[in-house]
Amino acid sequence: MLLNEDVLGHLFTGWTSMLRKCAFRVLRVGPIPRHIAIIMDGNRRYAKRKRLHEGTGHDAGAMALLYLLVYCYELGIKYVTVYAFSIDNFKRNPEEVQKIMDLMMESVFLLSRLSKIYLLRVHFAGNLQLLSADLRKAAKKLMENTARNSNLVLTICVSYTCSDEILHAVEESCKEKTEIAGRDDDGQGTHRVIKLVDIEKHMYMAIAPDPDIIIRTGGEWRLSNFLLWQSCCCHLSSIFTVWPEFGVLHLVWVVLDFQHKYTYFARKKNAIVDLGNG
Repeated sequence: MLLNEDVLGHLFTGWTSMLRKCAFRVLRVGPIPRHIAIIMDGNRRYAKRKRLHEGTGHDAGAMALLYLLVYCYELGIKYVTVYAFSIDNFKRNPEEVQKIMDLMMESVFLLSRLSKIYLLRVHFAGNLQLLSADLRKAAKKLMENTARNSNLVLTICVSYTCSDEILHAVEESCKEKTEIAGRDDDGQGTHRVIKLVDIEKHMYMAIAPDPDIIIRTGGEWRLSNFLLWQSCCCHLSSIFTVWPEFGVLHLVWVVLDFQHKYTYFARKKNAIVDLGNG
């Protein structure tokens, strides 16, 4: 793994740390997004361009995520969601899939350490039954151990697609309504009616508010079945930089762009809330 104590120390010391914190102080004069989500695209392209082994690109991507968590914590962003592995990615080369799963296991141990420094809560969103038993057990243990933390909430979407998330929410809602109707049937079927709130509470992403920004690196504009349900009033930002090279300047630019368009998106969200309230 690329992570060690020297890397952690580098994040908190030196003139770059001082400049970063000064820049963040200026940014906090304006509205700060509560929740950012990232489609981490470009790990393989990064490795190919650098003439490195394909797996090294994923290692570099894990490092970029570590830096991002520190930046978001310092900036005051409460929720961070990352698209780590799609259900469709299981169709990739088995060696690459295994490399990503091994890296995920290493990341669980790393995030356990970070959770103690930042009071970080870690949540895994997706069809975890598709993961290996060892990885699933480690992920559930990390979620349990960090459940009381609240300074920063990291959601890792693994074995995830929004289509599967919606299907899961509908199935769980139907199951719940059937159980309630069986216990407390009023003869009119009112307990069987599924409402929007029933669907949303069973979504994998129920732990976090809808994202304010979705960032996709690598120059693509596709959402790739990521947070489709949650992104109706979301600022979409496409960065041409590949994910392992995403840094603090890119984050600053994205937040500045969000602040510039904040009034527009706030108005859209308020209109939807008013529509929902009748």
